[in-house]
Amino acid sequence: MADTKNKKAGTGSAKKDSFWSGVKREWKKIIWLKREDIVKQTGLVVVMSLLMGVIISAVDSVALRLVNWILAL
Repeated sequence: MADTKNKKAGTGSAKKDSFWSGVKREWKKIIWLKREDIVKQTGLVVVMSLLMGVIISAVDSVALRLVNWILAL
């Protein structure tokens, strides 16, 4: 019984080393985007956000006028 406890306790360091070496291997597999791609995608997100803001603002304005018109009746 005591031997199995020692064996299990000894494998903790090996598992830890194995985990970090696995993390390092997987980290090397990541394909990072180029700077140009990031700039293009960021620009697209900003433009789409502004466009959606304008659309939502227009719909809100129309809805507000409609509600005010109905309440004025």
